[in-house]
Amino acid sequence: MSRQIRFPLRNLMAAAGAVAALAMASSGQAQTTYKVIGQPAATGMVQKNYERPFFENFAERTGLNINADYKPVDQLGIKDTEQLRVMKAGLFDIVSLRVSQNSRDEPTLLGLDLVGAAPDYATARKIYDAYLPVVDERLQKQFNVKMLGAWPFGPQILFCKKPVASLADLKGLKVRTYDQNLAKFMESVGASPVPLSFTEVHQALSLGVVDCAITGPSSANSSGWPEVTTHQYALGVQMAMNGYGISLKRWKELSTEEQQKLQAAFTKLTDDIWKYSEELTADAMACNAGKDSCELGKKYHLIDSPLQEADRAVLTEAVSKISVPTWAEICDRANKDCSANWKATAGKVLGIE
Repeated sequence: MSRQIRFPLRNLMAAAGAVAALAMASSGQAQTTYKVIGQPAATGMVQKNYERPFFENFAERTGLNINADYKPVDQLGIKDTEQLRVMKAGLFDIVSLRVSQNSRDEPTLLGLDLVGAAPDYATARKIYDAYLPVVDERLQKQFNVKMLGAWPFGPQILFCKKPVASLADLKGLKVRTYDQNLAKFMESVGASPVPLSFTEVHQALSLGVVDCAITGPSSANSSGWPEVTTHQYALGVQMAMNGYGISLKRWKELSTEEQQKLQAAFTKLTDDIWKYSEELTADAMACNAGKDSCELGKKYHLIDSPLQEADRAVLTEAVSKISVPTWAEICDRANKDCSANWKATAGKVLGIE
């Protein structure tokens, strides 16, 4: 009578692990882990439903033998204005780059998102397609970072704790801003710009440090801004662009085939977010105002101030009169070809020379 031989489970698991390790070693494909800076968790659904799952399943999504150690920037103890610096120092391998917030370190970035330049998603996409190669070249040269794609949170609108139904109502009010271009525009309509990071805004509104703040409807919903405001005004001053960059060192370690796989994965991710962002914006506007069409966010009861056509005209005029000249002066000091490169690409989309 034959006897059945039993092995302890831990021995079987150890043997399986050893076989897998030997197979990986023999194929010359030892697994790599990339350190990744993500979007702030507080920004909401794009981070939660698209970005985080992509990096948590990085090997599967890219088809590469690479894992990702993903951490949102607000959980790392790093300011979102310092992302390019820590990338240049070699501390991380991939960054979910906040464009406006890092434009002080590299003004070229802001050409993706000048105030008033992109009043809708279609225009924003044309600017992005035209201008991203310029940004990529500049970041490679200055920060050893290669851009793999970019996407928008969506139209950045006003949330106020005082009645605001037009730009004229901002006169004398303190408004949270996040880049120099936006601050200059707010000054032009009589408001006092107050630079604050996203995570500081809820408390600043609650305490009266600012009267209004600017962000996307979905981000405002996810972070509870409607709890401390009363009005939303849907004049989209910017699109809040964000980009994915990889350290040039890591990029050059990959074969041509691996680079193509990685690029294809990020292109799909960013294309998916472009579409999702537009859906989120429409839903969040409804949710913030407590409308029945709200499906994805939390219902609040903000007063939804109708968009004034006169304000749309003011914003359009600001592109050539305020946004481009203000930004070009700063950017050309850092990069002498900055505004010329923008006018040859994004500027052509908008008819600005």
